[in-house]
Amino acid sequence: MPRKLLFAALLLLLTVFVPFSYAQFGKTIGIPAGSDIDRQINTIIAADPAQKLQLIDEFSKNHAESDYQVIADEQYVNYYINAKQYDKAFEYGDKLFALDPDNFQNALNMIRAANEKGDSDKLFSYGERANAIVQRYLSVPPPAGWDADDWKHDKSNTLAKQKDNLDYIHQSMVSAAYNTKDPAKRAAYFDRMAKMYAGTPDETQSLTMAAFSYQQAQDRGKMQTAANAVLAKDPDNIGMLLLLADDYSEKGDQLDKAETYAKKAASLADSAKKPDNVADEQWKHETSVQKGLALSALGQISLAKKLNAPAVDYLTKAAPLLKSDAVSYARNQYRLGFAYVNLKKNADAKQAFTDAASVDSPYKTPAQQKIEELSAAKPAHKKPA
Repeated sequence: MPRKLLFAALLLLLTVFVPFSYAQFGKTIGIPAGSDIDRQINTIIAADPAQKLQLIDEFSKNHAESDYQVIADEQYVNYYINAKQYDKAFEYGDKLFALDPDNFQNALNMIRAANEKGDSDKLFSYGERANAIVQRYLSVPPPAGWDADDWKHDKSNTLAKQKDNLDYIHQSMVSAAYNTKDPAKRAAYFDRMAKMYAGTPDETQSLTMAAFSYQQAQDRGKMQTAANAVLAKDPDNIGMLLLLADDYSEKGDQLDKAETYAKKAASLADSAKKPDNVADEQWKHETSVQKGLALSALGQISLAKKLNAPAVDYLTKAAPLLKSDAVSYARNQYRLGFAYVNLKKNADAKQAFTDAASVDSPYKTPAQQKIEELSAAKPAHKKPA
């Protein structure tokens, strides 16, 4: 679905894009009611599209050296967005920022244009600019004669009025990142969001998505950095505990830490409280898979430590919990097959490999190969008494 359709409802919540209105951020451009400037602007607003651009050109030419050029550039931005000429809108938006760096309304317009064009790079760039405008606004000291608490309260009220716009920016960036197919680029977007929303719950959520994306991109170092950053803020984050336990157990390093994380995740899966907005069946499925992944990791850790009997126990318990996730189930049964081979229980090993090959996953072919090897192996002859 195009992003402009996805955000149609959100766009309806935005404050109206009124040019030359800077009550909250950026420059304040005074326009006397009934003045020539006021009449010229109203004429531009009322003009049909065929005449509007010519009128804006004339206004811009006549006021090139004054603050009214801010108004001209904003009129250009609105014109080109409505005409769906987004590159021209970006061009004039950047000119407007050069004249008025804290123009929050311009940042919103640029994000709107980036959304409609589907340009995620532009969207993130302007999203970060909008966030910087807000942060600068928050750092402004109270004017002379203002009480500090009154000034803080006034700024809070100002931001409260921008809530819909700020939510729109956030949701736009989340959607753009989620819809990015390249996992490395998606991870980088979420990393940028984590920096933007530092110190808020959105930082943790963004880091979590960055960690999973870095895993998909096979960037182990950045994955671990992001996952550990989440756990530093949220030690009971089951997703990150499982991600690191799985990573360490698969690579065969930091096995003690992997075991600690896996056991903690298994315990949390048993005791986690269901959110009110999640159906009972869905919650049961989610926690079952989490418990299964934790047990499977513990099985892999036991294998790495050459503790084959405990490995069989963990992996056998994990199997029914992972049945709904083909890849995780196949991997678990593949591991179980090796645990049985190590115990010289070839019939059980063959059944485990058969289970692994029974579902479509990357383990299907190697499991079939192990079945063939076991079938071809000669049975051990007993020594005569």
